[in-house]
Amino acid sequence: MATQSKEKVLSTFSRQTEIGMDQIDRYGQIIFLHGPSSSGKSTIAVALQAAIEQPFLHLSIDHIRDSGVLPNDRITSQEFPWANLRAPLFDGFHASLAAFARTGNNLILEHILDTDCWIADLRRILMPFDVYFVGLHCDLAELRTREIERGNREIGGAEKDFHSVHVGRKYDLEISTTASTEQNVATILAGWRSGQRNSDFS
Repeated sequence: MATQSKEKVLSTFSRQTEIGMDQIDRYGQIIFLHGPSSSGKSTIAVALQAAIEQPFLHLSIDHIRDSGVLPNDRITSQEFPWANLRAPLFDGFHASLAAFARTGNNLILEHILDTDCWIADLRRILMPFDVYFVGLHCDLAELRTREIERGNREIGGAEKDFHSVHVGRKYDLEISTTASTEQNVATILAGWRSGQRNSDFS
């Protein structure tokens, strides 16, 4: 897929859908941080939010899990099986991203595309929006160490992600989270500001 400017992508979408460019211009922009569990997405998202020149919301499924929205005790006791809740929860989360962006909110999204249908679903849902897709890489030994230190993750999840989540993905930018947070934020900002898009979402 050839590199395209965000203006060209959105102009094409406007012609195909008959949604005016004046309306599309009011849509929020999305910086999508994607990588294995414990790869440093949250750290970069917080630093990026503090450095970027526009207001951005920081969204992740962890925010929902940790906020008390879910009936966590009853999930843990298996009164409410997580297998029954997972798909509708993530479907709702993905749909909410478009709702936020369509109403003019800029988003820093951190996510793990660990389910086969999600990339296709999100490409469809996020089609109208300028998405800057960033792949985060981290050494496997470091992932294992971070996972243990966090203490609230299923052991082995990060390694599974390491071997799978980047397979077949096409990014606007790929970074290593073994570099400094400051360096990675500067690199992300430079790429985002360039307006060039060449990823699964362009």
